[in-house]
Amino acid sequence: MKKIFLTIATIGLLGTSVYAADGGKKTEKTATVSYAVQNDFEGNFSDAKDVTWTITSNTQKATFLSNGVKKTAFYNMNGEYLGLTQDVAYSTIDEKAKKEIASQYAGYDVNEVIKLETNGANTNFAETVYFVDLKSSAAEVLVRVNQSNDVFFFQKVK
Repeated sequence: MKKIFLTIATIGLLGTSVYAADGGKKTEKTATVSYAVQNDFEGNFSDAKDVTWTITSNTQKATFLSNGVKKTAFYNMNGEYLGLTQDVAYSTIDEKAKKEIASQYAGYDVNEVIKLETNGANTNFAETVYFVDLKSSAAEVLVRVNQSNDVFFFQKVK
């Protein structure tokens, strides 16, 4: 379910599809990973371990470990950095947003929370947003929490 949630969030945010190519921190440069992205990634995430690249027609994505935390960095095909995602605990969400979620989504349980940090210039989202996967016995939804701790319906998962 975690993979499905991450995939849905990624698709909704960046319009990606999956085509995997594997590698490591110092991945061999191939025709699919641009030189500019490879260099930018290595400069910005020098502590990255176990790097795996996924290339689509729209994005270049690096999934990696940083200080023991799994993260994913996204770049467009022009080599511009789009954002970084990672799983976080529900306790990371502000109390105001938690109260709104509890009120609007009574009967739902929190399944997973993903933090998205963007550069702001290439997306419609603020620099840091959270996506909270909520499940009930009848449905599963994804909500977005912005920097002002406002909660918005993002999409129905099932």
